[in-house]
Amino acid sequence: MIGPRGSAKFWRARSEAYARFVEISAFKEALLSVMERKVHWAWPAFSQGLVPKALLHVHLEQEYATYVRDFPVMLGRAYVRCPIPEVRRELAENLYEEETGGLSGGRPHPELFLEYPRGLGMDLTRFAEVTLLPASTRFRALLDDATEDRGWEVSTAVTTLFLEGTSYERGELDENAPKRPLPPLTEHPLVKHYGLPLEHLALTKAHRRVEGSHRAAAWRVILNYVEPHAYAPVLQAMEQALAAWLDYRDEVAAACGIGRDEQGAPVRVS
Repeated sequence: MIGPRGSAKFWRARSEAYARFVEISAFKEALLSVMERKVHWAWPAFSQGLVPKALLHVHLEQEYATYVRDFPVMLGRAYVRCPIPEVRRELAENLYEEETGGLSGGRPHPELFLEYPRGLGMDLTRFAEVTLLPASTRFRALLDDATEDRGWEVSTAVTTLFLEGTSYERGELDENAPKRPLPPLTEHPLVKHYGLPLEHLALTKAHRRVEGSHRAAAWRVILNYVEPHAYAPVLQAMEQALAAWLDYRDEVAAACGIGRDEQGAPVRVS
């Protein structure tokens, strides 16, 4: 009870609720600011077919070994560290899908990812022992640190918000904000520019089936269950993840023969 309307107790409770609302709103905006900067200058080169096909394997190998292969493990770390049953249930559903594909494609998501290189005729033995680039190694080290040693709040934010999220996260929360583009599968860059058969877009199809609910769950958990004392550590980890991801993508772009022209646009350099 907060007391009769007009009483000191009532207005104190109203003031505390308003302060809490403002605090959460600022936290949400700071998280959205991070995600809206999760945009890399070289991505048009990958989406427009500028990367030489002979070097495309570098991009896929680094993505796989840096976080795709072990994403269920990282998500599991958040699960086992969380003391809140409601949050664990959300994480458990996500983990179940990532580890088994039971809600969508019927196979673990890391296995579905390997359909990309398989469909492109790449040597899959390369994916068994990938040598990480230096920036990939640093990014992976940060992900391991964030998911192992900084509490469930940081672990959950870095996995379910940063790694799974996109620069269109505001559209997941605001019906008036731009949404994630969902072009026809025939327009997927690997199909359009590199000849990937549609049947090998298994991971893309699985993501489209479940990603909407995963985005909603991620934001619900972070905004409803992370306490104010954890806001600063979460935001610090998200900023660190963004910086490491940008460095990682810089190095992958260079290894794939992509540089920038005088205007900063991506161009093929080898």
